[in-house]
Amino acid sequence: MANKATFSTEEWKQVVGSAFLAGFAVTAADPSGLWGLLKETFASGRALIKARSSAGANELMKAIVSEMQSSEGRTAAREYVNSRLQGAKSAKSEEIKTRAIETLRQAAAIVDQKAPSDAAAFKEWLLHISTNVAEASKEGGFLGFGGIAVSDAEKATLSEIKTVLNPRT
Repeated sequence: MANKATFSTEEWKQVVGSAFLAGFAVTAADPSGLWGLLKETFASGRALIKARSSAGANELMKAIVSEMQSSEGRTAAREYVNSRLQGAKSAKSEEIKTRAIETLRQAAAIVDQKAPSDAAAFKEWLLHISTNVAEASKEGGFLGFGGIAVSDAEKATLSEIKTVLNPRT
């Protein structure tokens, strides 16, 4: 079973950061305003924490959640995410989404190489985080009325994420 010791320091930062970026990609695909952003952020957090006690969570997923529970781990993950998105913050959401998805692809490749027995579950988990974020807030409504559960842009982003992760491998 894989854990922090399985990866180099930089690889571990990328693997841990990918759990954050799985949700960022969807949020950037179709920003939902302040209330929607809060709902999507909380959905991402809930999906991360749920892995700690989930029967389907493998040792790698639990190690990632454990890392995020320490202030040092959160700081390292935040710095990694900021470094991946540096320069894109003021740019279009499309660039943030693209960078986030590329990071997911790279993290999946690292886990495929270093922890092949944990790779499928890890990639399914990242896809689960992304899906939870997409479903957290209605898009296109006003004050919670109307709108749709998952926008076309979010559906397209989920499809891109599924393609780069290829979780069944």
